[in-house]
Parts: sequence; C-alpha cells; structure tokens
Amino acid sequence: MTARTLYLLLAAILVLAPSLVRAQQPNVILIYADDLGRGLLGTYGQSIITTPHIDRLAREGMRFERAYGATYCAPARMSLLTGRHDVRNLPWQRVTKAGIYKELDRTLSLDQIVERVEATVAPAPAGEVFLGQVAHRAGYVTAQFGKLEWGFATTPTRLKRHGWDHHFGYYDHERCHGFYPPFLFENGRKVEIPGNTHVDCAKTRESNSPEAYRDRWDMTGKAVYSEHIIMDKMLGFLDEHHPQKTGKPFFVFFPTQLPHGPIMVPAVHPDFRDHPGLTELEKEYASMVKMLDDDVGRIYQKLEEMGELDNTILVFTSDNGHEIYYAAEGRTSKGKTDLDGNRFDQVKTRFTTAAVGDVFDGNDGMSGHKRSNWEGGTRVPLFWYWKGHIAPNSVSEQMVSNYDFLNTLAEIIGQPPVDNKDGVSYAGTLFGRESAHREYTVTSSMMGPAIVTYEGWKLRYVRAQDLYQLYYLPDDYTEQHDLAGTQERRVAELKAILLDECGGDLTNGLGPEQLPRSSR
Repeated sequence: MTARTLYLLLAAILVLAPSLVRAQQPNVILIYADDLGRGLLGTYGQSIITTPHIDRLAREGMRFERAYGATYCAPARMSLLTGRHDVRNLPWQRVTKAGIYKELDRTLSLDQIVERVEATVAPAPAGEVFLGQVAHRAGYVTAQFGKLEWGFATTPTRLKRHGWDHHFGYYDHERCHGFYPPFLFENGRKVEIPGNTHVDCAKTRESNSPEAYRDRWDMTGKAVYSEHIIMDKMLGFLDEHHPQKTGKPFFVFFPTQLPHGPIMVPAVHPDFRDHPGLTELEKEYASMVKMLDDDVGRIYQKLEEMGELDNTILVFTSDNGHEIYYAAEGRTSKGKTDLDGNRFDQVKTRFTTAAVGDVFDGNDGMSGHKRSNWEGGTRVPLFWYWKGHIAPNSVSEQMVSNYDFLNTLAEIIGQPPVDNKDGVSYAGTLFGRESAHREYTVTSSMMGPAIVTYEGWKLRYVRAQDLYQLYYLPDDYTEQHDLAGTQERRVAELKAILLDECGGDLTNGLGPEQLPRSSR
C-alpha cells in the first residue's frame, strides 16, 4: 500500500467515523399522547377518525398488544421518567397540587412560586437516575416540549436535575387544561404569548350546552393555540440541533396535551365538519385526535427533510387509558354512570362502550377508563419505528410498561442498565432477539392497586369494598369472569406480591400522594 493510498484511506475513515459512531446511537423521539385510548387509532379499528400517520408507525414498525401506562397523568409520567412503578409512594415521587402558576405576576413572583414548589416535594436521592440523564450521559442533546414533567407543578431546577438540556412548555398541569396560554416557559424563562389573555389558558366547560358552545368559540383573547406553539418550537429545535451541525444525536420527549380535555380546537377538521353522526362536541374532540395525528406526520416529514429519518427511532404511546370529554345527556355519559343514570359499582358494573354510549369506542372494548384499575384505565397503545432495524408490520405480545422505557433506551444507546429500577429493557424484542421480561406489572389507581402477571393473570383490589377480583386476560379481554372464588391459592400468591410492592401498605397503591402547596 502506497503512502498516498494509506493517507486517503485514513482520511476516509476520519470522515466516516462520526457517522459510524452515530449509527450506534440513533436519534430518539418519544411522542407521549395524553388520555389517548387505544380505540381512537385506526390500527385498533377506529373507523370515524382516520389516523394514517400514527398508523404508519404501527404498520412500518412494531406494535405492542400488552403495553401498560398508568391510571392517570401524574403517576404515568413519574413512572416513565424514573423507571419505577407507582405503588410505593416514596417521598420524592409525590406530586404537588396544580394551579400555582396561575398566580404568577398576580400575587406571586416566579422566584416565590419556585421556592414554594421546591419546598413542597422532597428532592430525589443524589444517586437517582432519570430518563433524560440516561440519554445525556450517552452524549445526547436532550429536550422536552409540552406538558412538562410529572407535576402537577415543576421548576427549572427539577427539569435540570432530571437531565433536560432544553425544555419548552407548561410548568403547571392545571394550565394544560386550557389551550391558549398567555405565557409558557423556555429553559426557566417566562415567554409571553401575545394575544392570549386568559389566566386559565381559556379552559372551557365540559358541557354540550349552547352556552358552553358559545364559550368555546368566543375567540376573544385566544390568538395562538398551544399545540401549534409547541410544535413550531420543537421543529425549530430539530433544525438547530441537526446532528450534522452538533455532532450529537438528540433525544426529544414530546408530552403533548392532545387529546386531553376540556375540548378546545381552533377549527373543526374538514373530515368531521359535516359528519351527520356526530354531535358538535364529538366533532371537536375528533379534531383534537386528528390534529395529533397530523403533528405526528409533521415530525416524520421533518426528519425526512433533514435526512435523519433512517437514523431516528420514533416511539408513540399514551400515558393512560381513555377518558370521555364529550358527554351529552341521553347519548353519552361521562363514565361514572350508565345511560340510565345508574352508578357503576366497579365490581359487577363498570364503564364499557355499550354502557356509556361512546361513539368512538375509545377504550377499544375493554372495561374501565382513566383513573380505574380495569384494563381500559391502564392499557395503552405503543408503537416503535426504526427503518431497517425494527421489522415492519411486527406485533409483540410481550407485556411491557412505561417504566421499562428507561432501561430499554439505555440498552439501545449503549448505556449500562440502571440499577435499582423496576423496569427492564425489552430492546431485544424490538430487534428480533431474546429479551428479558418482568414476571408482573403493577399499577396504582384511585380504586386500588392491581397486578398483571406475564402469563396474563390479573388481580385487582377494590378498596371501597375491601375485595379482590381475579381475571385471566387471555380468555377474558373484557374482565367479565371473576375467578377469585375458584383460584384461592393464586389470589393469595398475588396478594402477597402486590402488598410487598406497595411497601406493606395497600393504600400506597392509590397513586402518588398529592401534597398541599407550601404557604411559605
């Protein structure tokens, strides 16, 4: 080999080296929907709302049939970001009450609000590792956009502690219930949104009444819709942090508000404007789901334009099960009663599509919805897409949870597994290899905790009646056949495990404690 040939070979290696390294470290974007039940997506059979962009991720990637989130938003986000399940009620996992940021510049300064939030929640132990930190340690630029952290109120200090280089969005989850914020936050700095004037971000009433309709469509003080602001900021971040510019891959967490209610959209989507089978409120709700799907398409298109699609993992999931935001008297009940007004006892009677008249079948035929420990409360959609690495049109029956994501990400990006976590990596499953699995998943709920085994046995505790119910999910998708009376030994075994996971106190399984705001 001549000196010139050797020189050219070395030069080529130096040029290619960054891309060779980056091939082992793909970009990752985690899209985290809010209250999106599985049944709202075309891949699960939704026929009224078309979701082609989300369905593409399922079709061209891997769909998980047994994926669990949590019972509602705070425990779901805590589990995702910590890699721990939500039935221990550790001091630093507890959540602040929402609403304090509505007092910003009215009765409290930003410094005062931050001081009160920080004083309310115990800090995490120094050695605790969070999701953002896993990516940060691997050399990633990390960013979070939208409904920030597990709340219900957060601070710049907490976001930095959890490993985020950049963040933009809401610090207070009560403000997320409106879609026209007068201000948001970027890296600790308050960002005014000109033309948005409502302190409560223009939160609307959950009502199908003419008065509520007028309130929703009175656009006074509603200049810019939050999802549009946040999407523009995130797409701008992708431009600014293109790996060819920075030499670093990016990890983006996008916890959107959509389609959490109360319902509010800037316009009804053309697909539903003249739909004869929907109420006005249902048309608007369907438009929120449609907007989310369109935004998934925008992310996909942006990656194509950047030339980064083939080296980016796209993950789509939701925090918890379905919720009814479009109740109408005589047509659809909110979920606590059936259409005749009979209250569900949560033992023999419970939320189902037929019982409440849900035109969308948002919980995909399961029992229960958000805040319950029925499957419809905690089972969520989950799709992984990575072209050329994850087999298209693949379906996994492996039981996984949102608290598995942290160690799954760690394995994919070349980090060692994080110790003292409840979640385990299922990266092997994604790439067609053998994968470790947990023997059971535990979740909290306001009804009581539940445990589901890898084989499909489920034990749910109903605290109000102090009783247990046992189901075998492979044969009983809708949880109609309680087997506790004939499976006493199995019930005893699962009770013991569940009690242990709850730290010896089943009341811990009611979900993270919500702490009062400090009055300091």
